[in-house]
Amino acid sequence: MRRVTLGSMSLAGLIAAGIAFAAPPQTATLAVENMTCGTCPIVVKKALERVPGVTSTSVDFDKKTATVTFDPDKATSAKLAQATTEAGFPSKVVSKP
Repeated sequence: MRRVTLGSMSLAGLIAAGIAFAAPPQTATLAVENMTCGTCPIVVKKALERVPGVTSTSVDFDKKTATVTFDPDKATSAKLAQATTEAGFPSKVVSKP
């Protein structure tokens, strides 16, 4: 069996060999509605963390926003908004890369 090292192959060779390259993580900020108490950000955070591909989440109760870093190969900003909406906190994307 022939041993192949990455150092000896070109980018075209890697692609032809079926080597996939992961997209860099993306960050999106959502405007979240209905957050009225200290428990609400916890529920929003847990809903977002359940979306496959989410790597980090920060919820700001005072600004009514959630900032989410995710793998774009596994999640989309639409899926993030859907997750919060299904948890009772409708949201919309206000910024993304």
